[in-house]
Amino acid sequence: MKDHFLVTGGARLNGAVRVDGAKNSVLKLMSAALLAEGTTVLRNCPDIADVPYMADVLRGLGCKVELNGGTVTIHTPDEISSDADIDAVRQFRASVCVLGPLTARCHRAVVALPGGDAIGSRPLDMHQSGLEKLGAKTRIEHGCVVTETEKLTGAKIMLDFPSVGATENILTAAVLAEGTTVLDNAAREPEIVDLCHMLRDMGAQLEGEGSNTITVTGVRKLNPVEHEVVGDRIVAGTWAYAAAMTRGDITVGGIDPAHLHLVLEKLKLAGAKVETYPTGFRVSQEARPTAVDYQTLPFPGFPTDLQPMAIALCAVSEGMSVITENIFESRFRFVDEMTRLGADMTIDGHHVSIRGVEELSSAPVWSSDIRAGAGLVLAGLCADGVTQVNDVFHIDRGYPGFVEKLVELGATVERESGGEGRHHKH
Repeated sequence: MKDHFLVTGGARLNGAVRVDGAKNSVLKLMSAALLAEGTTVLRNCPDIADVPYMADVLRGLGCKVELNGGTVTIHTPDEISSDADIDAVRQFRASVCVLGPLTARCHRAVVALPGGDAIGSRPLDMHQSGLEKLGAKTRIEHGCVVTETEKLTGAKIMLDFPSVGATENILTAAVLAEGTTVLDNAAREPEIVDLCHMLRDMGAQLEGEGSNTITVTGVRKLNPVEHEVVGDRIVAGTWAYAAAMTRGDITVGGIDPAHLHLVLEKLKLAGAKVETYPTGFRVSQEARPTAVDYQTLPFPGFPTDLQPMAIALCAVSEGMSVITENIFESRFRFVDEMTRLGADMTIDGHHVSIRGVEELSSAPVWSSDIRAGAGLVLAGLCADGVTQVNDVFHIDRGYPGFVEKLVELGATVERESGGEGRHHKH
């Protein structure tokens, strides 16, 4: 039976919360451990379902993996399997990040096409064309992406779009290629910078991370390392929005506020008071928030992963706002669920127009992905009565201990097992 959350509206969230390592970083760092024989140790890992999934993928390739609290220990053997055509891979999107390391280490990879969130098509064409420029042949066969190469050689690669996944796979292949790779229009996300820091500690020669051009000079061999995962800026941003929406006061630790510069600036425009510290920030809001326009863009723009939180905030803000989604075409499934809660919103292509209401009204709603689920929980905190949020297994994939942390901040939220399924939606 699937669990759901019962969210009682009306509480102002107050207190302090610390975020763990980033979901969008830890899985890529675990994959990077495939590049070096020996024992890699990752600290500050989040307690989310995707980490054991990724551990299963690595075990299927021949690694020994131990999960102990926030520490993941990966023993990578001298010879690893190149075949990740297993059920574990199909469970979640990020599993495709083993493609680059396997192609580099084994000169061959077979990786099942990934599943994951229903937020639109995310084809692998940029991953494939990048690896092809490095000298690999790639094809899609029997539901898997297959790469083969005699040797990888550095190349000049220009991405059509600064894709995070493609940037990661190209980097993790290029570090062991012969010669120099120049990757233009690379993704600039903090999670990419985190991966580059780990690769450099492993002995890779690269520069330019955090800018849109990364240069990699291939080396023959990398060494295992110990590394601390960067804090999760999306979880941190979610708490920032929770503070503003509930007119609360939350201090968030374990995060570099520079990773959320634009997000925090937007909250200031909505009327929040924001203070930043070296390893965190504080957001407080007294009056009803003011409507603000948003458009999602690759980093350092406004993250698509926080778009549901922005929509939820605008739903209870004073005035009209327009939110433009430039990254994933299906992110707006969330809007249908918000209208169930009495939000006044209209979708027009990749824009949503929102007229803020004083208070939302409770109803049963369904999560379609990790961030939509979290956004619906925040909306439920601003609704009268009790909102039932269904399909919360999505939320568990990105938010460790979400209910417990909400309760600590003063919310009334319960997890219940079983109950209504998706078929009762209409």
